[in-house]
Amino acid sequence: MGFHSKPNTHIGQVRLKIEDLNRSLKYYQDVIGFEILDRSETTANLTADGKTSILKLEQPENVQPKQRRTTGMYHFALLLPTKKDLADFVIHLSEKNIQVGAGDHLVSEALYIKDPDGNEIEIYVDRDPKVWDWNGEEVAMTTDPLNFEALITHRVQGEKWQGLPKETIMGHIHLHVAELEKTQEFYVKGLGFDIVNRFGSQALFLSTAKYHHHIGLNTWNGVGAPKPADNSVGMKSFELIYNDEAAIKATIANLEKIGATVVEEDGRTFTYDPSGIRIELTY
Repeated sequence: MGFHSKPNTHIGQVRLKIEDLNRSLKYYQDVIGFEILDRSETTANLTADGKTSILKLEQPENVQPKQRRTTGMYHFALLLPTKKDLADFVIHLSEKNIQVGAGDHLVSEALYIKDPDGNEIEIYVDRDPKVWDWNGEEVAMTTDPLNFEALITHRVQGEKWQGLPKETIMGHIHLHVAELEKTQEFYVKGLGFDIVNRFGSQALFLSTAKYHHHIGLNTWNGVGAPKPADNSVGMKSFELIYNDEAAIKATIANLEKIGATVVEEDGRTFTYDPSGIRIELTY
């Protein structure tokens, strides 16, 4: 389908700040099923396929607990390849006595859990794009109850959960922002995303290539919500992967046209959305 590969812009690695690296590593290995690609005393890169890190954990100095009612990450979302994988995950979480939220979004079926620091994780599987309901440029999405009984029928009896499938990718990211008008300009005119769904006046969903969403934006923490402290638990940054260097240069030009901040650090390019959320532009 190509929604999460070049030439389409998509989400790469998400970088989280956590309070206790050892505690978080145990959770992300035992509950989520990641493998450690590499680690230091304060950081770890996690992988599903043994080659590419899609999640990085970092324990900052003088770390503070997660701050409520601020901008930043609402959740990051791991996209599994098949319904069987999601069904296996349901049984695994049940055996671990993990509290789970769930939803049927018409375009996808999803589970929601929180890590030990309160960072929310969505684990989901897409429905066939052929059944997504488009009305012009907008795709129909909602949150209906997930039919667990129907989902569980996709399991193979006797097979045990084996961790994250190697094909697991970072499907999307959903963000708390301070307002939507300038934020929409930043993500659409600056970064090049298309609006594919509006949820009243409080949320926007954006994508490339007519995916249901690579990025969600909402003001559910309050219009004018403040940025959290730099050393608080939450998201440090996330990657947007573009097609090539030319696409990055064009995006930088677009960001500068609308007055957005773009900085170079050690040969890497970062920008900040109007809520102060840090984004790395890479390819």
